[in-house]
Amino acid sequence: MTSLSSTHDTRLTTGRTGRRRQFFWEEAAQDRQSTRGEGRRPEFSEYVVRNLRALREGVGRDAGTVASMRTVHRVFLPDGGFDRLPDSYVAEHYALTLFGLHQHAASDPVHRPGVGLGTACLRLRSSEALSEAALERRLISAATAQDLHELAQHLQRLVPLLRQAGIGLDYTRLFHELAGWDGAGRNRTLRAWGLQYTDPGTPVPTPGNDGIGEHTGGELAPYWATFDPGSGDAGAELAALRSGTGREAGAVAAMWPFHRTRMASEWRDKGSLTRDLAAEHVALTLFARHQQAQSRRMHVPGNSPGTAAGELAKKAAASGEGKSATAALERRFGVLLTSADADEFAMHLRSLVPLLNRAGVGLDYDLLRSALRVWDDPHRPDTVSKLRQQWDRDFHRAATS
Repeated sequence: MTSLSSTHDTRLTTGRTGRRRQFFWEEAAQDRQSTRGEGRRPEFSEYVVRNLRALREGVGRDAGTVASMRTVHRVFLPDGGFDRLPDSYVAEHYALTLFGLHQHAASDPVHRPGVGLGTACLRLRSSEALSEAALERRLISAATAQDLHELAQHLQRLVPLLRQAGIGLDYTRLFHELAGWDGAGRNRTLRAWGLQYTDPGTPVPTPGNDGIGEHTGGELAPYWATFDPGSGDAGAELAALRSGTGREAGAVAAMWPFHRTRMASEWRDKGSLTRDLAAEHVALTLFARHQQAQSRRMHVPGNSPGTAAGELAKKAAASGEGKSATAALERRFGVLLTSADADEFAMHLRSLVPLLNRAGVGLDYDLLRSALRVWDDPHRPDTVSKLRQQWDRDFHRAATS
């Protein structure tokens, strides 16, 4: 879960035992289950029904202004006063009102531990209650909210759709995600939502794999391998991918539909930032810049960065730019080869790709993604050494052939 902001008091009220008191949505789920166990017709108690009405009264109103909701809060407010409400209290207000909307007229508890927002939306997509395009617009609108208040407004329009389809949501998890939305935890929350929503199912790991690395068996072809330059959507897709340049992998909602990385479901659900995901993210943004305004696909299997840079050098020499241009490209490529880590490697690739684009020289993006995956992996130094040697040979072969 995303941790709460350390700059505000985020303590929760406790009972006589000193243990944290359950959130109201947890109490409601337990209340419903208790009647089932007693052999009575399952229904919510009057206590829960009365408080659900109070929660719905709070929809669209500011935290702390709805008197009937005050007893439902579990976040502790300091007695000494405060300049503004703690972020966690405001987050709980929004979580409570969303829960009130979601639980309204639903016979079963809608608080479902372990079901993240991305997973809930994936189930909603499978239910066909809403078109995939319409659902993605709603989810991406929520994911690009600038602040907590705007996010809550988007979720208020999404939650009734989940209710109508009988899909639950982990409100304890959502509370923590809301509390960290305006802080450092947002990227992890976004990555979790995106990975959950695009989850293709649990993959079969390759032998010796740690559950986080590359997987085989039914893996979808990467976007650059299936890209159609003649498609009417090509321009918009490439623009969406370019918007992720320099940003954290998985945290760019516009890119979610184009990710194909597979990982164990527990890592996907947590929003883990894996080497595979980071490598695919960089490769996608580079491909989008490379493909821009090109009428043929710039993913060319077999064209290593060394071969591509060598072809550039050969074209420069043939155009009359002379040996100085070739030497300049060789120096630029040499700097790329000596990149200390994957971030520096990506930075040098971002300066090389526009040159390849202008010259119409393609690049093997499968190979590039694999290289990004291992470039600073301390467990695979020999692999990077071999890549450097091979690409250096490729450069000189392509430049002089």
